[in-house]
Amino acid sequence: MRTDPSRTPGSPLRIYMVGSHATGKTTVARWLRDRYGIPMIAEVARGVLAEMEERLDSLRADIALVNRYQAEVFARQIAAEKNVSGPFVSDRAFCNLAYAAHHSTILGEIFRDARLKEYMEWVRGGIVFFLRPHPQLVQADGVRAGLEWDEVVRIDGMVKLLLEMFDVPYLPVASLAMQERVRLIERVLDLVGVAPMNKPGDLRAEDALREPLRTN
Repeated sequence: MRTDPSRTPGSPLRIYMVGSHATGKTTVARWLRDRYGIPMIAEVARGVLAEMEERLDSLRADIALVNRYQAEVFARQIAAEKNVSGPFVSDRAFCNLAYAAHHSTILGEIFRDARLKEYMEWVRGGIVFFLRPHPQLVQADGVRAGLEWDEVVRIDGMVKLLLEMFDVPYLPVASLAMQERVRLIERVLDLVGVAPMNKPGDLRAEDALREPLRTN
């Protein structure tokens, strides 16, 4: 990654991919990581779920367990970002709170937690891409529960509510085409003075267009 010298010192670039499940966040985050050489923070929820040796559908039968899961995902996301001293692209941010609103009883406690306000202020200082859902991207993957279109739309609405509630500036990404997603991100990063990697062997935007869009 090459940055413009005019960028404010001490303020590393932070990029977030937020939205419901099945919107292609992970695919876009990986492309950005490879194209720009920016470290990527992978989805922490999967790691927490694996450690608990549970599946989401089984979690929801135990409210105490799902509360612990959502609280841990929230804390782990904050820790993952704070552990990166430089720029990063994060596959998700506060998105688990949208699921907490639907499937747990812990959201009120999290909203009273001083860390939430501090974290959302932190997110406001980054570049937030809000990936919107499309019916063609809703495919079961054996990990996520709620891969019904109505559920995706509900979570999408809750993510938007959180963005607006905390006054987080965002760029909506509504196009299904990876080409158009790539061009939007390239233009935004160009405007803030970030250039892609262009050494031999680096992934080019054109290469990403040949890759199928995964539903993450």
